Amino acid sequence: MDDLDRRLIGLLQQDASRPLKTLAAEVGLARSSVRERIERLEKAGVIRRYTIDVAVPEGPSAVLMVRLAQTPLPSAVNAIVAMPEVFRCRSLSGDIDLLVEVAGADIAEINRIRDRVAGVRGVTDVVTSFVLNRDKDAAR
Repeated sequence: MDDLDRRLIGLLQQDASRPLKTLAAEVGLARSSVRERIERLEKAGVIRRYTIDVAVPEGPSAVLMVRLAQTPLPSAVNAIVAMPEVFRCRSLSGDIDLLVEVAGADIAEINRIRDRVAGVRGVTDVVTSFVLNRDKDAAR
């Protein structure tokens, strides 16, 4: 991987929907050369996937600290992340197994979401903390 590859990766990290024509102009290469470089980076596993960054929903949100009966427990994690109100889920080491961030229209909805998470097979405990301030929301 050279400096041009790193520049392409940086541009794609900022906005992966950029057309090849735009990328080519920004790095000073032909579109075909940019396409070949991206294909090579994909085949090498450097670029693993393309994704979107969704804004954190407005309105009340909460962090659910979830304990599981055992870890790993993919069936429970899959059931939780499939819930549309879940906008972030992190598996953790330590006493808490999952950090699940949820959003709803109001506090009552957050409580219903919490109850659904608590009802997932393999979930043994859920502690809910409502988000008071979003001091920093940044993409990595």
